Amino acid sequence: MGKLLERVDSLQNNVEELLRNYQQLKQRLGSLQQENDKLKQNNQELLDRLENCEARFSSLKTANAMLGSKEFKKETKLKINSMMRELDACIAQLAE
Repeated sequence: MGKLLERVDSLQNNVEELLRNYQQLKQRLGSLQQENDKLKQNNQELLDRLENCEARFSSLKTANAMLGSKEFKKETKLKINSMMRELDACIAQLAE
């Protein structure tokens, strides 16, 4: 009978320890989820800033080319040609 009580006590201790571990892991999961949410938000903000910077850079390159910079003339000509094709397509659709 003594061995049975020892086993029950041992099982009870193990269950209590498992419950403590579960609670700790649950708290850790909550904090990691919060951290993950913050990192996702930060990442999205950085992506938005990058997109904004890329748009500004493109505008600056075009403006620089229009001011006579030889470095960006080819890119500007390609952009203008692309815009002209788009305009022609729009005019063609309107004419239909």
